[in-house]
Amino acid sequence: FEDGSEKPLNIGAFDVDDLKIFSSLVQDSIFPITEMQWDTKAHRFGLLLNRFRWEGVNNERFAPERVQTLLVFNCVLSVSSRAIDINYKKTICSLLSVSFEMKKYGAGDVLLTLSGDGSIRLSVETIEATLKDVTRPYSAPSKAIPHHDD
Repeated sequence: FEDGSEKPLNIGAFDVDDLKIFSSLVQDSIFPITEMQWDTKAHRFGLLLNRFRWEGVNNERFAPERVQTLLVFNCVLSVSSRAIDINYKKTICSLLSVSFEMKKYGAGDVLLTLSGDGSIRLSVETIEATLKDVTRPYSAPSKAIPHHDD
C-alpha cells in the first residue's frame, strides 16, 4: 500500500459491467452477519468484507492475503434475504458473486449470492456502488487460495 507499488482499491460501479468487476474482486469475501447495515433514510446498504486479494494471485511473490473492504450500495429501495438467519449473530457469510437483474429504466435488483444457498437481494433505483479497501492487507488465516469444485 503506502510503502509498496500496490494501492488500496477505491472504485465505483455504475453499470452491469462495473458490477461484474466488483463480483470478481469480492468473490470469496467473508463477513460476519453483524457487519452489514441498511440505512433506510439514506437508501444505503453496506457490508464490511474480509476480501481475498485476487489482484495479487499472478504475482510470483504472492502470499494469500485478505483486506477489510467496504462494499456500499446507494439508491437502495428495499432489502431482502433468503436462507440466512439475520438474527443469529454468530453467522459468518461467504460472498460468491454480485449480479444485477434489470427491471426497467435502470432500476432492478442487485443479488449478492452467498455460499450455502443464501442470498441478499437489494432493490435499487439504479446501480451506484463503491468498493473501498479500508485496512492494510493481512495474511489470510487459511494460507490458501480459495477454490470451488465445479
